[in-house]
Amino acid sequence: MTDADVLQIFRDTGALLEGHFLLRSGLHSRQYFQCALVLQYPRLAGQLCGELAAKFAGDGAATVVSPAMGGLFIGHEVARALNVRHIFVEKNAAGRLELRRSFQVAPGEKILIVEDVVTKGGRVQETIDIVRAHRGDVVGVGALVDRSDGKVNFGVRYENLVKLHVETFEPAACPMCRAGSPVVKPGS
Repeated sequence: MTDADVLQIFRDTGALLEGHFLLRSGLHSRQYFQCALVLQYPRLAGQLCGELAAKFAGDGAATVVSPAMGGLFIGHEVARALNVRHIFVEKNAAGRLELRRSFQVAPGEKILIVEDVVTKGGRVQETIDIVRAHRGDVVGVGALVDRSDGKVNFGVRYENLVKLHVETFEPAACPMCRAGSPVVKPGS
């Protein structure tokens, strides 16, 4: 599956939005990937996540871990394709990610971390730190969309389905803000 194929799926499902958006990273952008609009179609979710899983097929992951909310379906579908367990981290009352719901990571357990979209990689890094705090072995990171422009390094193999240069702006330097365009925060 090529970058163009993946982008066409996002366009066909209305998941690649155009406008003025506030990203989870705090940056502003003219484009937003609303992965939930693709993932609402199980066949497409299975197809995309199967492609991502194939990149890690020989890595021996025993468990896929994903950050909630955006990574839930992706983690589940990648785990299904790899025939392994899927668990997730989620926000606590303080807004920090943590392993909850009696999920466990065994010392030395091989973990693959997956996410929907990576811009700065903060939630992925937080997930890596949680897995390592439980003495898990992170074998890789996967994402459907990489919009980091090559600026993230998780210290493990990182794969994605599509790399896309999407211009982002700090709020103080955002040309859309200066033009008076209202900012929208679509959410994960």
